[in-house]
Order: sequence, then C-alpha cells, then structure tokens
Amino acid sequence: MVKSLVHSLYEKTSCLPKSTSYYHRAIQQIESHSISPQIYHLLKEKGSLEKTPLFFQVRLKQNYDEVLFQNILIKSETDKILNFLEKAKIEAIPLKGVYFAQEYFGHLAARGTSDIDILIKEETIEETVQLVKSLGFEQEEEWIPDHFHCSFSKRIPGSPVPLVVEIHWGIVKGKTSYLKMDPFWQEATSLGGHSYIKRLSDQHTFYFICLHGWRHNLDSPRYYLDIIQLIYGMNDRIDLHQLFQQARKDGTLKRMIRTLSIVYGEYPMLENMMRLPVKRQMKGRKGGLFHYWDFIDFQFLSYDTFQHSVREVYNWCFPRKKDIFTELNKKDQESSYLNSIILLYKARLGKGIKATYLLVSGAKQP
Repeated sequence: MVKSLVHSLYEKTSCLPKSTSYYHRAIQQIESHSISPQIYHLLKEKGSLEKTPLFFQVRLKQNYDEVLFQNILIKSETDKILNFLEKAKIEAIPLKGVYFAQEYFGHLAARGTSDIDILIKEETIEETVQLVKSLGFEQEEEWIPDHFHCSFSKRIPGSPVPLVVEIHWGIVKGKTSYLKMDPFWQEATSLGGHSYIKRLSDQHTFYFICLHGWRHNLDSPRYYLDIIQLIYGMNDRIDLHQLFQQARKDGTLKRMIRTLSIVYGEYPMLENMMRLPVKRQMKGRKGGLFHYWDFIDFQFLSYDTFQHSVREVYNWCFPRKKDIFTELNKKDQESSYLNSIILLYKARLGKGIKATYLLVSGAKQP
C-alpha cells in the first residue's frame, strides 16, 4: 500500500491511485509507521496533494502540524546543546533529526523525529556527558561495552514522553567492523556560523543512513524513505563505487550491499536515478520460511568476516540481561541472569512453534 504510493511520488511516469478505498487503507499504514510528514510534504512539493481525497489530506495535515510543533521543540533543545558544545570547543555533528529533515527533505516538519542524536569524538565523551547532564538530562542506561552511543533523557513540560539525547562516538557497534571515524570528521564541514559544530559530507550522510537502516533491518518504510530521498535529491553527489570501496575497507560492505539491494529491489525506479554497481538477489522478506532465512541473513551473515559473524552468534545466544528484557518488551526485573535467559528461550521457542504451526496449517489449506 505505502510502497505503491511512494513509487508514484518518485517515479515521473507514475500516477496516483484513484480509488478512495485505497487511501483509507493507506492512511492506516502511513500513520502506523509515523511517516505522515514525509508523505504530506512530498505530495505538496510535487503539486499532487489536491489529487488525493479530502479526508486523506486532512489526516496528513493534522499529523504534519503535530510533527511541526514537536520538531520546533526538539530543534530548540538541539540548538541549546550545540551552542553549549560550541562554547566548550567540543566538536560535534548532529545526526538525523531536525537538521537532516531541513537539509534533505526540505522542511523542518518534513520528517518526524523523537530524539536528538549527536556525534562527538571519543576522547570528548566524558566532557560531553557532563555538559549534557548540566542541561538537566539524566543517564538512561548503564554504559555498554563495545557500543557506540549512550542515552540521556529529561522531562519536557507539556510532553507525555521524555526527550532523549543519544551521544554517539561511532555509527556501528564495536568489534563488528574496522570502521574508523577519522574520515567522517576530516570531510565534515562547518554548520552555519559555528567553528566546532559540523555537518557530515553528503557521501558520509548516505553511508550513515544506509547503516542505520541496516541496523533496524529496514523494518519500517521510514528507512526506505530516508535512503530514497537521499538518492533522489543528491544522486549526482554520491559516488557508490567510492563508497563501496570505503565499506570494503571498513568491513561493512555486506551491510551496504544487503541494504541497498533490498531498497532497490522494492523500488526498481532507483536504478534510473543512481545505478547500483553490486546487487544481491533478496528473497523472502514477505513471510513464510524465507522470513527465517531473512532473519539469519541479517542477524548473522551481514558481516564481512567470519570472526564478526561468530561474535554476533554468541551475542544472540548469550545476550546481556538488559537486551533480554528489551527483546521480551518488558522492564528489567530483579532476577538472575540464568532465570532471565531461560525466560528468553521459552519466549523464542514459543514464537518458533507458533510460526511453524501457522506455516504448516497454511500449507494444508486448499
């Protein structure tokens, strides 16, 4: 549903669907994935908004206005943090968020965001953490070894959920690649009139967004839209051959190829905008037994070296206690690690049995 609408927005020869029932179903999916602002802005930018049913326009506009208000608040908090970092002479780069929406989608409210992501250099972690805490943010979770960010949050008056700030010093989990951040900083340029606040180059922005989409296994149209919008808006400023060479050196090539192969497979019109030099045949993301292969391929086979794959197998089999309760969608409880992991494997086994039953019963149906 969303796929056909997105395709019509980016493919010049495509026309918007005319069926009213289509838009009733589409708005449900759009809202469930929180992509109303992107769809609204794209329709309006292309002069196609009035070609959709009135109820569809109204729902999109309502969500767009809500995001506008939220993003104004988040931008204010982002700027406050960035200004403090500038005064402290700490180099920083805002990732995704409101600046990404403005630069690559064309408007502050053209892409929803719920938190603030800031990239810093690893040697300034402690100084940055203290600065963020001085602004009223409290640490959300314990420090994670080999991870690449830490989270802080604070209550915002009038908001039902706290505002989260993620401080990044990398873009992929440690010991799963050879990626170094030096090239990202070397090619970054000043943001606005700042000396210490930077923006990623277009090439590295695309690299980061692809790896971010991979980390979430492209489980929402939001990640597709980010990648598609970058290809659509700056395909002449992205060198995929050079990017793949860097990914090979960084040990992230399989992740890049997998991600872009899936996106190009869903939206073939992208080949007309920017040719993909290396592409895998991706099957079975829609369900059935292939769904399990997709999980294995993503979770364990997306790594360039055998050692990195083995590490991920181990981490999946013996996750940290916090990750166990994250997977179970429960709050951390006072229980031993052994009891926690038994609970996890019971849940995994139950899901496996249920999925197998559905597959078998489905196969028996005429």
